[in-house]
Amino acid sequence: MAGLAAVGVLAGLAAVAAHAAADEETAPPEVPTGTPISRIVIVEQNIFDLSKEEENNWLYRWMNRLHIVTKPKTIQRQLLFAEGDGYDPRLIEETERILRENKYLYDASIEPAINPEGELEVEVHTRDLWTLTPELTLSREGGENKSEIGLEESNLFGRGQRVLITHTDDVERSGNIFEFDDRQLGASWVSLRLLLADNSDGHSRLLSVVKPFHSLDARHAGGVTLLDDDRRSTFYELGEEAAEYRHEREFLRAFVGRSSGLRKGWVQRWTAGLVHDENVFSAVQEPELPSVIPPNRKLVYPFIGYEILEDHFEKSQNHNQIDRSEDFYMGTRLSASLGWSDTSFGADRDALVYAVDGNHSIGSLDSIALLMSARLSGRHEDAGFVDSKLGLAGTYYWKQSEKRLFYVSANAVVGNDLDMDDVVEIGGDSGLRGYPLRYEAGDSSIVVSVEQRYFTDWYPWRLFRVGGAVFADVGRVWGPDALGVENSGWLKDVGFGLRLAPTRLGTNKVVHIDIAFPLDGDDDIDSVQVLVEAKRSF
Repeated sequence: MAGLAAVGVLAGLAAVAAHAAADEETAPPEVPTGTPISRIVIVEQNIFDLSKEEENNWLYRWMNRLHIVTKPKTIQRQLLFAEGDGYDPRLIEETERILRENKYLYDASIEPAINPEGELEVEVHTRDLWTLTPELTLSREGGENKSEIGLEESNLFGRGQRVLITHTDDVERSGNIFEFDDRQLGASWVSLRLLLADNSDGHSRLLSVVKPFHSLDARHAGGVTLLDDDRRSTFYELGEEAAEYRHEREFLRAFVGRSSGLRKGWVQRWTAGLVHDENVFSAVQEPELPSVIPPNRKLVYPFIGYEILEDHFEKSQNHNQIDRSEDFYMGTRLSASLGWSDTSFGADRDALVYAVDGNHSIGSLDSIALLMSARLSGRHEDAGFVDSKLGLAGTYYWKQSEKRLFYVSANAVVGNDLDMDDVVEIGGDSGLRGYPLRYEAGDSSIVVSVEQRYFTDWYPWRLFRVGGAVFADVGRVWGPDALGVENSGWLKDVGFGLRLAPTRLGTNKVVHIDIAFPLDGDDDIDSVQVLVEAKRSF
């Protein structure tokens, strides 16, 4: 018996050793920082993995054949490392985040591998999404319908460029829109964005050529943004259009930036530039509503800015998306800018233009985390502080399990002497899902939303993930709006909803199908609000 027991013990130890050896074979190798990278291998996966039986059918094979897989050069030029560089885990993680920002990639991961010659290879794994999508949208939000029809390609010829041609029709206007975006012109980090819109109430033209601080260790930035916008704008009362005006805006911003890069886990950046912001208000040519016209405003000012931020990010799943890698900034960040607008520059007033904002987080997304942000902006003129806003936001995540999450968001704005075209509004488009769009306006507001989120394993046709939520919202505004209408106090609603997260289409949006029940407000509000829309978050 003792011999049999000894044999059993030895067999158990052998099994444990074999299991440990298998784990060592499958686990990524421990690579010392600084090890030279001999080769970079781009491993691109098409939309569907045909090695999986459930994804190997005629439709998915056909979609794979039609799809142009992202060019290896498109991935290569986004890497923060090159062959011959020393291996740096921090650069690996930052490059993964940069790749995951692309709409045409579902996910990206980078793994070290030791080849048979004992050299270090780095494998960059990506999975493509179907990027040629018809823009056919019928949505309802806050009691109003919105439609959109068009065509979007977010990875043109596999080069990472985006083209959109669409016709939209919503509560404010209808229009035809053309957009072109390129995050990296040629092999550079210069981004280009062009937008041309011909709307029922005017037009919009935007051109932006900017080299951002594309990484934490980037040393230079700069660019120019031009905007020419002409539109009919409205004031609302209890969700209904009550007054209107025409708003013409010419905006120019040019800047340069300099940074010493990442030092001991922190980054400092300086920027300087010039802003021309002219806003002309007038009556609508063929008015349908009473005219309430804000005073004209023209600001021309040089500015200087400063930013300091901590290198602290976390990757997680099942927070704002469903079964998809998510990157959260969990560090401390502070930025500020000051500008001086002067009549000698062509402005219509002397003013100090200021903005300060920051982020700070507590905890970990693996358990409990609180993400906080704040922003203060406005002007100081002869009459004192005007168009001043203090915005505070907090998001609380409690990860109860892999499939359940408790979520709370709170957003508050405190305003002082706001410009008439810069009112604070709450309603169905700002968190109060049981109420019409722009239901009430004032100079200050608060909106709190509480959700119990559920993430399921249901994966219909392997095309979208499914989740659900029950929620409650509460909020209010303070102060009269531009029309002198007093607010009605606290507004509350409760509801539940379904969440559909596409896994094969070039979008990071989640489809919301919500049923909300308003508990306050005027008698004209429908007792049940049905909302169907696509949002960037769960």
